[in-house]
Amino acid sequence: MQLELLNEQGQATSKYDAPETVFGRQYNEDLVHQVVVAFQANARQGTRAQKDREQVHHSTKKPFKQKGTGRARAGMTSSPLWRGGGRIFPNMPDENFSHKINKKMYRAGMASIFSQLAREGRLAVVESLAVDSPKTKPFAARLKAMNLDSVLFISDQVDENLYLASRNLANVLVVEPRYADPVSLVHYRKVLVTRAAMGKLQEMFA
Repeated sequence: MQLELLNEQGQATSKYDAPETVFGRQYNEDLVHQVVVAFQANARQGTRAQKDREQVHHSTKKPFKQKGTGRARAGMTSSPLWRGGGRIFPNMPDENFSHKINKKMYRAGMASIFSQLAREGRLAVVESLAVDSPKTKPFAARLKAMNLDSVLFISDQVDENLYLASRNLANVLVVEPRYADPVSLVHYRKVLVTRAAMGKLQEMFA
């Protein structure tokens, strides 16, 4: 699989021979969906909580007499049938949302995403991604010159200058290869990978 090799102006100067094991696989939609859903589920904190009929603040007094009112009998206002009552099956803080994904499945899913990005022309290679200062304005001007409005950069090393220059840009994310996730790969319109990071991706997902 040949990818475009871009210069600092975003122009394709030559071609980069990417390994077929990572960037030339057939697209597996079901596997990619499973990997994306599992990643999002494993990112959930599970801190939400609701109260059952024992935990809600209520009075133990019987709301009205048992007979003669024509209404359904009721013992406490904490009943789940009442407004402000407890939930029948409340969400608890210790709820587990995690999905299990095997390592081979995750690697195959990531390789399938990279391969599809390469076929759609959304994946390219750059020589380097170094910046001289931790200033956002010059880095934003550089992206504008490259005609990039939504981009994921995968760099072999993210130094402090690059991190500080990119962190305030809304549609820009700079990560190292080990932090590249399936949701970000699918989300951003363009994915740029440095030449040094290509070797690391091959080691991780081949």
